[in-house]
Amino acid sequence: MKIVAILITLVLLTSCASSKETDYTASTPASQLVRTFLGISLTDSIDFIRWKLSMSDIKYTLECNYGIGKPNTNGFLDGGKKVSFNGAVKRDKNIYVLQNGKQTLKFAALNNNLLHILNDDNTLMIGGGGWSYAINNTNPSLNDQLMLVASKTTIKDSIAFQGRTPCGVPGVPKSEQCYKLKWYLVLYGNPAKNEPLTYRVLGTGYRLEGGRKGKWLINTDKNGKIIYDLLDENGKSLFHLLKLDDGVLIFTDEKGNLLVGDHDFSYTLNRKF
Repeated sequence: MKIVAILITLVLLTSCASSKETDYTASTPASQLVRTFLGISLTDSIDFIRWKLSMSDIKYTLECNYGIGKPNTNGFLDGGKKVSFNGAVKRDKNIYVLQNGKQTLKFAALNNNLLHILNDDNTLMIGGGGWSYAINNTNPSLNDQLMLVASKTTIKDSIAFQGRTPCGVPGVPKSEQCYKLKWYLVLYGNPAKNEPLTYRVLGTGYRLEGGRKGKWLINTDKNGKIIYDLLDENGKSLFHLLKLDDGVLIFTDEKGNLLVGDHDFSYTLNRKF
């Protein structure tokens, strides 16, 4: 009887552990795939969707606010519209599949702090210049782990990334009035030699300087993570971008920890061309 009691206790403890919920938040674009899952009309005019997601390995609760952004605020005109529901979660390794009736939406767990919405083919969904598809843990802890394996970079003449992030990017001047950072980054390379050459970055942090230019390097750590290291004019690291896949990069701190955003913006940049 003692053995049976112990086994039951272990099962209950395991069940409780697997059902522990984590809270996430984000603001994302409104792609057709996302609208279909949320039950939002494909003809509605939407600037962005704000997410409030609680999820475990087996279930989730979701509340979304969406609509046209109210100028000079982080809210919506007339308060926007809302949709909320809950459902089951299926997990396969680092991929979570959320079910809403007959509709599903897939998320890749980058680590314990970050999820990213996936396309049907399991590639990371690419956002735009305003919002990304990364979903942020509301109570994150420092984490340099990555549960994805990015493919080796093939150098092109130029690759451009864009996005908006919170103001906490290491190496970027920050003021008390800063609310967000706008980014436009172009990486130049030599395709014949498959070598990185120079970069140019424009955005809020360098507006007074007319942008920054320098060299960039591609480094691979012992765990296979691919890091784009952008150098200043003195050859010192300006900031680091971790490659998630060919379409999405994410800022890290000096120690390689992936930066976690908030309910307005994520720390990811989205490929433009």
